[in-house]
Amino acid sequence: MPPINDDLDGARIMVKLDDLLYARRMTLTELAERVDLTLANLSILKTGKAKAIRFSTLAAICRELDCQPGELLGYKAD
Repeated sequence: MPPINDDLDGARIMVKLDDLLYARRMTLTELAERVDLTLANLSILKTGKAKAIRFSTLAAICRELDCQPGELLGYKAD
């Protein structure tokens, strides 16, 4: 679960895409095709390098992985 970004007090938003893909037995390539995003953009999200995510992208990922946003994203205070 790599962090997406750091805010001023050191808290982090964690992306749990790897865990969900593993649980659903789905590859990142398959998800990219299903949500009509480039593999590069999903990879940026998966590795925690993204600075933002559109609600439409979040909704599409949740639809395809049959999950809630809280299962995909987490919050960790340092």
